[in-house]
Amino acid sequence: MKIKEFLGSTVLDKNAYEVGKVSNVDFDVDTGKIENITLTLQKNIFSRDELEISFDDVATIGAYVILSKEIPKEAEAEAEEAEEEAKTVEVTIEDE
Repeated sequence: MKIKEFLGSTVLDKNAYEVGKVSNVDFDVDTGKIENITLTLQKNIFSRDELEISFDDVATIGAYVILSKEIPKEAEAEAEEAEEEAKTVEVTIEDE
């Protein structure tokens, strides 16, 4: 499989829960070994988060990329909360 075929692949965790899609691949330039893959987690049309996974956590690659570990939904909830916090800006105006 070529890297460009790997990008965009659907990723499932060990429980066959759809986690996201492969959006980036990091590899060692000396050995050519893939070290990490970045997944794009799509929550809705306008909101996306990324999650980096070690290539050691990939169980199989075929029609789907299947991980050897579970991706807890709490990780998605934490990412969503962080995104909401980033949108909130507190402004304080002081009189001179």
